[in-house]
Amino acid sequence: MKVFRGLPNAASRAPCALTIGNFDGVHRGHQALLAHVRDAATKLGVEAAVMTFEPHPREFFARLAGDLSRSPTRIANLRDKLQSLSNAGIDRVIVEHFSAHFAAMSPEDFVEKVLVEGLHVKWLMVGEDFCYGAKRAGNVARLIEAGKKYGFHVEAMPTVTNEGTRISSSAVRAALADSNFALAAQLLGHPYAISGHVTHGKKLGRTIGFPTLNLRIAHKRPALSGIFVVQVHGLAEQPLAGVASLGVRPTVEDSGRVLLETYLLDYAQQCYGKVVRVEFLKKLRDEEKFVDLPTLTAAIERDTEQAREFFKAREALAVSATDRI
Repeated sequence: MKVFRGLPNAASRAPCALTIGNFDGVHRGHQALLAHVRDAATKLGVEAAVMTFEPHPREFFARLAGDLSRSPTRIANLRDKLQSLSNAGIDRVIVEHFSAHFAAMSPEDFVEKVLVEGLHVKWLMVGEDFCYGAKRAGNVARLIEAGKKYGFHVEAMPTVTNEGTRISSSAVRAALADSNFALAAQLLGHPYAISGHVTHGKKLGRTIGFPTLNLRIAHKRPALSGIFVVQVHGLAEQPLAGVASLGVRPTVEDSGRVLLETYLLDYAQQCYGKVVRVEFLKKLRDEEKFVDLPTLTAAIERDTEQAREFFKAREALAVSATDRI
């Protein structure tokens, strides 16, 4: 899969079947849409393409207003989004920088300069509530008329539901905020996880007996925060049991930097530079600011013991289920 930061240059442009959206989480509704794009691209003999945005448009406008609390929390980092799009069979992804200039484009300019000249769109699918151009002035009906003018076909994707409820990124965010990982998995079509390269940290965990794998979180508002039971993929044949902290580490720093730190229960090998996937299983508690390191250490010890009990109970349940077969 080819990834472009902004519109491809003239030499890299190719006819495509396209969809446009933020695709945060790439949930089952997104997956259904992407399957249509892939099918249309195959039938037309063109590439399957996605245009997405960084930052999220609502985040851009929240920053402009000086109130980041109005921006949506993020389900997925860009790495995981791109991997999900690749898994769906997409050939090229355009990651468009959402800026004041882009936000000010008229609907007509968006169609002509972006869709027609920039991307050579031959077939386009969007959601039923899709809007585009400055002040969201363009809608699906207007887009269909533009397609007739410029020679590309437009379809609107019907809503995809889960037990009668619309599947959306907002629904996934709500499930994660409630630590309802079973529901999040239903909406996403897979367990919720965050992946990334293991990076060097301050190595404070080593000094208190709990060395951690550190994954940097580029955005400031992850869809969940706190202390969790997790399992880590990518270091061994089977996932490794662990306990993780996702947040700003209020006891040891005040920079506001978001970090995912994972302590593996029974694994002590060096992992720097490796790509891992941290799957969330259960929330233990919210993040707290403790008065000192000994108090923090005692809390981590309790978290670790709860995580071990979780895995013991899960293993006993699995054995019991096998015995009944």
